Amino acid sequence: MEIKRIGSKTKWENLVSYSRAVECGPYLEFSGTTAVDDFGQIVGIGDAYLQTKFIIGKIKKILHSRGLRLENVIRTRMFVTDIKDWEKVGKAHGENFKGINPCSTLLEISSLVDKDLLVEIEMTAINQKEIVNSFSTI
Repeated sequence: MEIKRIGSKTKWENLVSYSRAVECGPYLEFSGTTAVDDFGQIVGIGDAYLQTKFIIGKIKKILHSRGLRLENVIRTRMFVTDIKDWEKVGKAHGENFKGINPCSTLLEISSLVDKDLLVEIEMTAINQKEIVNSFSTI
C-alpha cells in the first residue's frame, strides 16, 4: 500500500519533520492544524471561532485536492487553550459538519507553540472509493 505525504507551507513541518497529512489506502490523516496561513501569519488572533473556521478551510482545501469533501471526515479532534472557547469552536465545527456528524473530541490543553494560537485540530477522513477499489482487486 502506497503512503503519500502531503505538506503545506508552515515552518514547523520542516523543522519538526512531519507532514500536514498522510494518505494511506482509504485513509487520510491530518496532523494537528492551526490557523497559520501560507505566509506564516496567524489568522484570527484572539478569536477562537475565526481560527477554527480557518483551520477547517485549510483542511478542506487538502481534502478537495484528493477528491474528497468534509463528508469524508470520520473523526475530528479539537484542542483549545481555554475551555471557555468551546462554544465558539463548536459553532464553527457545527457550521461545517452539520449533518455529517463525525466522531469528535474537544480537549483543553495548556498551550500551543505560539501564545496567539487558540485552537489546533486533527482530522481523519476516509475515501470510500478506495475501499471499493481494494476489494475489487482481491
